[in-house]
Amino acid sequence: MEGNKSSLNIPKSKFKITGYGMYLPPLVESAEELAPKINKTTQWIISRAGVKERRVSQIDVDKMGALAIQEAVGDKNKPDLIINASGVPKQVIPDTSVFMQKEIGYSGIPSFSVHATCLSFIVALNIAGNFIKSGQYKRIIVVSSDRGTCGRNFTEPESAALLGDAAAAIYIEPSHDKSGLIDYSMESFPEGATFTEVRGGGTNLHPQDPKTMASDNLFTMNGPKIFKMALDKVYVRINKDIDQNKISKSDIKLLIPHQASGKGVRAYYQFGGFQKEQVMDIVKSTGNCVAASIPLAMVMAQKKALFSEGDLIYLVGTGAGLSIASALIKI
Repeated sequence: MEGNKSSLNIPKSKFKITGYGMYLPPLVESAEELAPKINKTTQWIISRAGVKERRVSQIDVDKMGALAIQEAVGDKNKPDLIINASGVPKQVIPDTSVFMQKEIGYSGIPSFSVHATCLSFIVALNIAGNFIKSGQYKRIIVVSSDRGTCGRNFTEPESAALLGDAAAAIYIEPSHDKSGLIDYSMESFPEGATFTEVRGGGTNLHPQDPKTMASDNLFTMNGPKIFKMALDKVYVRINKDIDQNKISKSDIKLLIPHQASGKGVRAYYQFGGFQKEQVMDIVKSTGNCVAASIPLAMVMAQKKALFSEGDLIYLVGTGAGLSIASALIKI
């Protein structure tokens, strides 16, 4: 099908992204520095995970998120809603967004979290767009802030080699043109529920349960099973999105995937029918930053002017569950 930008659907929710912000911790941990911690070689890490270095934060997720929010807000008006779209909270309660708001010095702004593991940002963007559409809120911050390195299990080299820390935020407002969310989808397949887990911290393996072990509070993942299960399902989802919106892959200026692994990101242009230059690939220098991966890649792309007003960008990825989500956005 030949793409035709003039035939794009009117956005389901019209909004404009008017602010972008991010926080990359200054401390860099190279593959060479990580190698002895997981009893592997530097080359093993780079070849298996595709990560040459990642950032390790020395401040917590609320402060990281606050710094990203401050950059996104800039000199604009305070937001009237803050949605935290992170993979891991600061603590169970109260909500992490409250701590972020406290760090900025705001008070009285409604704030809550959307938790969809690595897909939290895509899901939160859809929710924010609907709030804008309803008119209930007009200035919304969506922020993702994750310290994946805190939960690394060094006895599980494959997953420990992936994770990194970062935060990113966007500021959205109503739009009167054709910008906004064109399409959104999400699917969950619980047959993959055990492929990516942090088993502790809830009622299943409660801290006071004598069966709970320290390792239950660490990240665990079966990468090969996830890749095998996700590969076909992701591309079925992509092709459905392309077809139902009557566009071609060449109409997409930039595909911004979850930075799951080097192999996972490369698959979009090796098997998915996209050109390499269409795919935002930052995983080798940031690692997998959990829910912050997608917005971080989006903010970095904006700073590099890889997309501009009127362009079509496509966010897509997988998360624990196993879940798949996508969002087609007109900038």
